[in-house]
Amino acid sequence: MTTTDKRVALVTGANRGIGFEISRQLAIEDFAVVLSARDEKEATKAQHLLLEQGLDAHATLLDVTDAVSIQAGVSRIEDTFGRLDVLINNAGILIDGEIQIAELGLALLQNTLETNAFGPLLLSQAAVPLMKKNRYGRIVNMSSTLGALTDIANPDSAHAEVQAPAYRMSKTLLNAVTVLLAMDLRGTNILVNSVCPGWVRTDMGGPQAPVSPEEAASGPVWLATLPDDGPTGGFFRDKHPIPW
Repeated sequence: MTTTDKRVALVTGANRGIGFEISRQLAIEDFAVVLSARDEKEATKAQHLLLEQGLDAHATLLDVTDAVSIQAGVSRIEDTFGRLDVLINNAGILIDGEIQIAELGLALLQNTLETNAFGPLLLSQAAVPLMKKNRYGRIVNMSSTLGALTDIANPDSAHAEVQAPAYRMSKTLLNAVTVLLAMDLRGTNILVNSVCPGWVRTDMGGPQAPVSPEEAASGPVWLATLPDDGPTGGFFRDKHPIPW
């Protein structure tokens, strides 16, 4: 086991985009960061980019759609560090951008829910016992305004023309996971929050998106480093609460 006084953070989908930038910024904040991806080679490539910057980075295989992979990944972190302080549920997919809900197939919906909602729930369930041992934890769920029911129900929303029903529903469910988990963990010093990073220039967001990964990462990093009296069970964008 590697003993460390540093806090240990696990970031899913960390091999590129927002996940990689969150990992970089947490490492700069003196975290030991575990970059995870469903392709171990890609996670290792990302790790080496941070190691070249003199940062404390580690890589692990973790497929958020596979319960066995989730448990194995958390077990490796426990065996290596004996602790897990921060979990960033960043991995996500959007594969139904032009599909209307009347045409949405069950397989596509299930694939989206498994990655965007079921995976974060299972990973949080695996991480919480390790956080409780240290009486400290921060869980950050990467959500989206597209999953806010107030936005979905608003015909004048800037996103009213956006389809992506499976993606939207998955983020609504992820927000419910956030609220219920935060309620269950009150008094344990494990804070659970959702964050919308905005429309970000990534493979998912596209080159026309107005927000850089560096800017998008600041909100999740803020929630990952909250003081003990920080908020829990909230939904944030640009470090401000937003409606569910």
